Amino acid sequence: MTPQYATAPDGTRIAYRRAGSGPPLVLLHGYPQNHRCWLPVLPRLAERFTCLLIDLRGYGDSDAPPDDDGHTVYSKRRMAVDVVAVLDAEGIARADIAGHDRGARVAYRFALDHPERIARLAILEVIPTVAFWDAWSADLAQAAYHWNFLAQKAPLPERLIGADPAWYIDWTLSVWNRTGTLAPFADDALASYRAQAEDPVLRTAMCADYRAGYHTDRAIDAADRAAGRRIAAPLHFVWGRHGFPASTGDPAAVWRGWAETVTDTSVDTGHFAMEEDPEAVAAALLSFFD
Repeated sequence: MTPQYATAPDGTRIAYRRAGSGPPLVLLHGYPQNHRCWLPVLPRLAERFTCLLIDLRGYGDSDAPPDDDGHTVYSKRRMAVDVVAVLDAEGIARADIAGHDRGARVAYRFALDHPERIARLAILEVIPTVAFWDAWSADLAQAAYHWNFLAQKAPLPERLIGADPAWYIDWTLSVWNRTGTLAPFADDALASYRAQAEDPVLRTAMCADYRAGYHTDRAIDAADRAAGRRIAAPLHFVWGRHGFPASTGDPAAVWRGWAETVTDTSVDTGHFAMEEDPEAVAAALLSFFD
């Protein structure tokens, strides 16, 4: 698929692909991936929806602007505005949104900041950022080591990953999925994920994404929680029984504290649910968005 581009208010070009026909469905990827993580489920989704597969800023074919001292450039609030730019470029007033990992954090921030632009929200494999930090334990810190590592001051993580980027990506993808191997990932997707980490500009941007998570997104979430703000759009939570949210106890219960209407589906996967079990994920999304 050939990328198209929308320009965010700060001048960042956001790459996206369009596939299928029907009501609009935005698909947002996570770390350390790009829009290709949605390709295993795309054939089924595209039968019913016009799917917009967006590369988050700093990933894939999107621009990777330099971070600022306050770590706001890669905040999920700023990335949610990028999604608005794509919808505006397509002339879409309101859409369904599904997000995985970092893209799920953009998706729920979009639902909180732009409620008039979203119909329904699917969240895959995360709980809210501030809730995840609050759930931190020795076991969770061991499993989700990257949250602290990637948020360290530049250029520590960039330099260390840069010593062998492809190995780092292979390790990350392997240990976060149920098989413990690279088997779930298509060859072209894997090559793309490796190439991102090998690009020093994108490598820095991906670290900035996590610095924003620690310094900025966490504070924005905490302010919303203190103010009692809740997601009005119906929310469906898809989580892997061997993924990160599962280790927090009852992850669906966490979302019930953040949204008015919450349903959930658990799948027998690790973190990369769309690539590990595309049939189960597609079925869950189609049932919800139908």
